[in-house]
Amino acid sequence: MILEGQIVLFRFPQTDHKDGKLRPALMLRKLPGKFDDWLICMISSQLHQAIPELDEIINMEEPDFQQTGLKQSSLIRASRLAVVNADILIGKLGTIDTFRLNKIRGSIAQWLQNQYSNPLA
Repeated sequence: MILEGQIVLFRFPQTDHKDGKLRPALMLRKLPGKFDDWLICMISSQLHQAIPELDEIINMEEPDFQQTGLKQSSLIRASRLAVVNADILIGKLGTIDTFRLNKIRGSIAQWLQNQYSNPLA
């Protein structure tokens, strides 16, 4: 059973339609309806790609890192979203805590409502 806040393995699609690499992804929210579709975001070890106020870095030193199942400090890329069916998920690694999950959802909501100022734009 998949739950919101879980970290799973998934072949994340690339924007150029090439086959994606196997990587962790965060389960953000199950979509309404009869299908088992989920909104997910990619997780990367490339911390330098973080978009301030949108993406979330989780460091190995943080108290909730152990439960994630990640191998190194990672970037939860709220800027890299996809909708997938749960059937194509490959495995479960761990979870993030509810506070962090809600913070990520809030960042995405602010961005969608055009309340996010991108200092890199």
